[in-house]
Amino acid sequence: MRVLLVGSGGREHALALGLAADPSVERLIAAPGNPGIAGVAELRQVDTADPAAVAGLAVDEGVDLVVIGPEAPLVAGVADAVRAKGVACFGPSAEAARLEGSKAFAKDVMTAAGVPTARAYTCTDEAGTARALDEFGPPYVVKNDGLAAGKGVVVTDDRTAALAHAAECGRVVVEEYLAGPEVSLFVVTDGEAAVPLLPAQDFKRVGDGDSGPNTGGMGAYAPLPWTPSDLVDQVMREVVHPTLAEMRRRGTPFAGLLYVGLAITAAGPRVIEFNARFGDPETQVVLALLESPLGGLLHAAATGSLAAHPPLRWRDGAAVTVVLAAANYPGTPRTGDVITGAERPGVIHAGTARRAADGALVSAGGRVLCATATGPDLAAARDAAYALVAGVELPGSHHRRDIADAAVRGAVTLPA
Repeated sequence: MRVLLVGSGGREHALALGLAADPSVERLIAAPGNPGIAGVAELRQVDTADPAAVAGLAVDEGVDLVVIGPEAPLVAGVADAVRAKGVACFGPSAEAARLEGSKAFAKDVMTAAGVPTARAYTCTDEAGTARALDEFGPPYVVKNDGLAAGKGVVVTDDRTAALAHAAECGRVVVEEYLAGPEVSLFVVTDGEAAVPLLPAQDFKRVGDGDSGPNTGGMGAYAPLPWTPSDLVDQVMREVVHPTLAEMRRRGTPFAGLLYVGLAITAAGPRVIEFNARFGDPETQVVLALLESPLGGLLHAAATGSLAAHPPLRWRDGAAVTVVLAAANYPGTPRTGDVITGAERPGVIHAGTARRAADGALVSAGGRVLCATATGPDLAAARDAAYALVAGVELPGSHHRRDIADAAVRGAVTLPA
């Protein structure tokens, strides 16, 4: 099988490693890829948000499967263009990708499907936003209605800051706050059949103890020893299958990766958000534990044959990833710093480039590297991940030092 992987971040490097390890994948092409992905795939340049360009590349390279990593190409209709050329594609249509592209649309689908989620209002002006904030009270949750690369959500006790974020975004969804630990559940689906992967937890705040502003994710771990044993079955029954049925009813079936972001509240799991693609950095830990061939799984979803796919196999133990971020992230990151020590197994590239002058590896984004390790248990995986971090040199970089700590200590508590 010849596979084209679209994207250039840490999620795509993790996907590339999984695809390259699948014996059925005889050729792997990544567009545009990154220096880490270059170790396992051929790189091609393409405008990932240009549907015709990506579809043309798939045809020119004669691939059997296109895997779309980021959300922007999905919302732009890249999957539609690829399928129109007769090439199998893992990723939802532009219409189905609105589950991520519009928070208001996702809320509408959830309401129609009876999915448990937070009460919310869609607001387009300051007066409406103020009324919604006052009804729900602090902590205030304000979400940009459109794509925001995982950074369009503000959760704050500061009403002025909440109003300012809404004004900056224009159209927002204001929600009631959901109290409880968060869970990310990835579900592979062909629109009818649906297969859950291992639940994971990521860390959005930039600082230890969940301090500071939200980021795209500073680390993650899996599995989650503190979740109820029936959590996945419950979420599939109450959230995933009703959502997929509602999307089919609307004539826009969702096929690809449905990311279900959950809060485990005193009343049970509640949906915080849907995404239309693998999450980053949770992908790094979930795929590190997947023993089943990744290419075969994604191809089955892309060709409508997921119901016939064998049950997934998982490795024993746990996985942890720790993100190394550039100076000033999540503000405008400093780029161009030389990186050393990033060539070891487990170091996943998220925002790197080769310097034209001498080929040196340099930082080229906010989240630069993900140190990902497995171990027989969560404590061992965490220690191994931080050992990887210690071996990397990136001037001015920072990282959280408490990834998975609460779970290791058994200190994650569920609301009563």
